[in-house]
Amino acid sequence: MKKTLLTLASVAIATVGSAQTKDPGKVKVIEGGKGYYYETILKDINNVDKQLEKKQPYKRFVLDQSKMKVPNKVDLYKRLWSFEPISQGNTGSCWCFSTVSMLESEIYRMQQKKVKLSEMYVVYWEYVLKAEGFIENRGDSHFAQGSEGNAVARVISKYGMVPEKEYTGKLNGRKFHSHKKMFGEMKAYLQGLKESNAWNKKEAVETIKEIMNHYIGTPPASFNVDGKIYTPMTFMKEYAKINPNDYVEILSYKQEPYWQQVEYTVPDNWWHSKDYYNIPLKDYMKIIRRVIDNGYTVSIGGDVSEAGFSRDTQCAIVPDFDIPAKYITEDARQFRFSNETTTDDHGMHMVGYIKNWKGDGYNWYLIKDSSSGSRNNDPNAKEFGYYFFREDYVKLKMMGFTVHKDAVKDILKKFK
Repeated sequence: MKKTLLTLASVAIATVGSAQTKDPGKVKVIEGGKGYYYETILKDINNVDKQLEKKQPYKRFVLDQSKMKVPNKVDLYKRLWSFEPISQGNTGSCWCFSTVSMLESEIYRMQQKKVKLSEMYVVYWEYVLKAEGFIENRGDSHFAQGSEGNAVARVISKYGMVPEKEYTGKLNGRKFHSHKKMFGEMKAYLQGLKESNAWNKKEAVETIKEIMNHYIGTPPASFNVDGKIYTPMTFMKEYAKINPNDYVEILSYKQEPYWQQVEYTVPDNWWHSKDYYNIPLKDYMKIIRRVIDNGYTVSIGGDVSEAGFSRDTQCAIVPDFDIPAKYITEDARQFRFSNETTTDDHGMHMVGYIKNWKGDGYNWYLIKDSSSGSRNNDPNAKEFGYYFFREDYVKLKMMGFTVHKDAVKDILKKFK
């Protein structure tokens, strides 16, 4: 949960400067039961599960973008190929949807083949690995729906990958994924093991699998693609031609030494990976601009719970009443991460950009998204399922990204 932050410095910036007139804020009432999640996803879930979830209205202070000129049209962007956005439904699997989408773009970049992959296949085996970690550590391991982008490479290196049509993860006529009951059952079971001290790993993992088999189906051991039988591993190696070892995590935070591989200390890095390449912020921003310009997409993650993140315009901007763009430094970035006003909320897929947009002179980035917030608009519009991030928002709030190592090989050479 975020902490409320009010400092004399922020008050001084808002008072002395012209921020309040340049970037006006407003108190907005968020209606309970409104939006894509409640009116579409939850409606489908309720039809299947016969359950209701109600949300009371609440107020939040946001940047008023209603009179701002923003590039919130997909056609304004230089786009790299990806499938159109799909919904993660009522799951905490953004880490998987964003990174699997990036791998689909990678298959197209390298082979010009359009291959739709199964997100739920990766999610299934990630839950198995989480359960194993929970059991091996006697309950002292984070078991939740979230994870990190590099979990995908870790999972597929062990279990391969499958086409989406071979494993959808949707049973009983569902249109949207819903893991609420499944996750609740798995978590309760594992907590029961901890309380009873009954640590039979083989039996426990098989039980976790049986719970998932019931809710999202059993993953295939083999399948036919274009007249040839593949296993998940041979499909990954021979058909998709994806090497999990080709993908690296780029991070920028000051609490750890730059130009070293470090641990990203967030709960979703539950296996305590220390494979993150930590670099200074100026290099981080330069690399993002360059890799997108060179035809590589990235799976990027960070904070989307901000006053400048609008579900109305679908644009993410850092308001001057938070911090003017020219004052965004690695210290400002680290300060917000350290006091938890920047949190590891969400993973998305960066698929395009505008250089020095004429409306404000900033670079803007096109973000493909799997969450419901990017869908509170016309479902027939090209913008359905996309966000538009100004570079100051990326600079302050997007903590790290996954990319092919060839896109950053000059940077990797600087690491011992």
